[in-house]
Amino acid sequence: MAANRRRTSLRPGPRRALTAGAAAFLSVAALQTFGTASDAAAATTLTVAKDGSGQYSTVQAAVDAIPSGNTARIVVSIKPGTYRELVKIPSTKQNVTLQGSGSSRKDTVIVYNNASGTQKPDGSGTYGTSGSATVAAEANGFQARNLTISNDFDEGANQNMSGLQAVALRTAADKVFLDSVIVTGDQDTLLLDTASKATLGRVYMKNSYVIGNVDFIFGRATAVIDASVITLKKRWDGSSAGYIAAPSTAADRKGFLITRSTVNGDVSASSFHLGRPWHAGGDASLDPMATFRDTTLSSAVRPAPWTDMSGFSWKDDRFAEYKNTGPGSGSASSDRPQLSDSQAAEQETADWLAGWTPSAS
Repeated sequence: MAANRRRTSLRPGPRRALTAGAAAFLSVAALQTFGTASDAAAATTLTVAKDGSGQYSTVQAAVDAIPSGNTARIVVSIKPGTYRELVKIPSTKQNVTLQGSGSSRKDTVIVYNNASGTQKPDGSGTYGTSGSATVAAEANGFQARNLTISNDFDEGANQNMSGLQAVALRTAADKVFLDSVIVTGDQDTLLLDTASKATLGRVYMKNSYVIGNVDFIFGRATAVIDASVITLKKRWDGSSAGYIAAPSTAADRKGFLITRSTVNGDVSASSFHLGRPWHAGGDASLDPMATFRDTTLSSAVRPAPWTDMSGFSWKDDRFAEYKNTGPGSGSASSDRPQLSDSQAAEQETADWLAGWTPSAS
């Protein structure tokens, strides 16, 4: 592919016109769940406020009010505050946006503290890693904007627990747009997944922060993290050691592209790997992929930035860098593969998005 290839614009496009079906849904929804018929024009926005000044007092209540089968864009506008709750957007409710209405993404926080080993209230077992997510988005077209999603599980206080992975945000859908958000936790913070191994799941994240320490960006999605900050945290005992990316990519898919971003954090020098290959379930057919390019790397990044995982060698999978800078960057070697210019021309944002243009509408 030529190096001067045309790139996909990522600027917000015009708002789409409502289809007849969507208009009918809004008319009915205005009467059933959103107010009177005169409110139909505003029915695409649901307001959430802890103090009772919105239509709903919890985020999940607003999501529950969206009828199953929805495809029109619905914005759940969340007023500033801390919402300690679990939020799930099921696959039947597409094109849902969670949007903080404050002046900062720090003003609106959705937080919970489940971990993989946390017992479910009904006694049916533990949540498991994917089930521990504070926010789980399983519907195509999901967006999150101008808010913080957190898992504040206390690893130090639960060292006797088996299963300390604690997800803040899990996506398992296609055309997911994460814009100006903070996703924070410790181990397994951000799970970028797909609905199934055979299903495409594209994610575009920009102008955001991801914070964690062990495998804290992981999963099988085709995901771009662009113009964002990846912040490394110390472990619960104050030690510095960890891994940023743990892709679990199918062999015929693209994995993680971290581009035009910054890796930083108050941790020791040469203590973090850029990533390692996650062959979920021991699946040897997977071909994990992660590329860090045009990104500033702090001194926390190890000189040999990739490492093996669960008996699988990173050298058998797809890990590379291109034109990174900063004290944690390095020149090409057998431990530090670098893309050529021609290879880099085929590993750009537009190649990952494959015809999809993320838009706020």
